Amino acid sequence: MVLLITLLNAQKKLAKNARMQRLDMELTQEGLSTRSGVPLPTLRKFEQKGVISLESFLKLQMVLGGLEDILKASEIKQTAFSSIDEVLNTNDKPTRQRGRRK
Repeated sequence: MVLLITLLNAQKKLAKNARMQRLDMELTQEGLSTRSGVPLPTLRKFEQKGVISLESFLKLQMVLGGLEDILKASEIKQTAFSSIDEVLNTNDKPTRQRGRRK
C-alpha cells in the first residue's frame, strides 16, 4: 500500500486540527489541560510536535468533541460478501427493463 502522507505529517495534522478545535471552543491550553486531565506540558508538546500518547489524545478529543468521530472512523467496514461462493449464489440478477409501447 502506498501512503500519500507520512506518519509525521499525519501527527502534525492531528495536532493542528486539535489546536483549531480548542481555539474554536475559545479554550486556552491551560483550560483544555484542566478539563481533559492531560498535563499542560503534554498538551504543549502535542500542539508543537504532534507527539502524544493515545490515551491523552482520546482524553483531549473527549473534551473537544471528536471522540465519536474517531471511533466511527476506526470501525470495521463490512463487505457485502465473505466468500466467492456467496457471490456466485446470489439471485440478484438484473431485471430487464423496457419502455412502454405507445
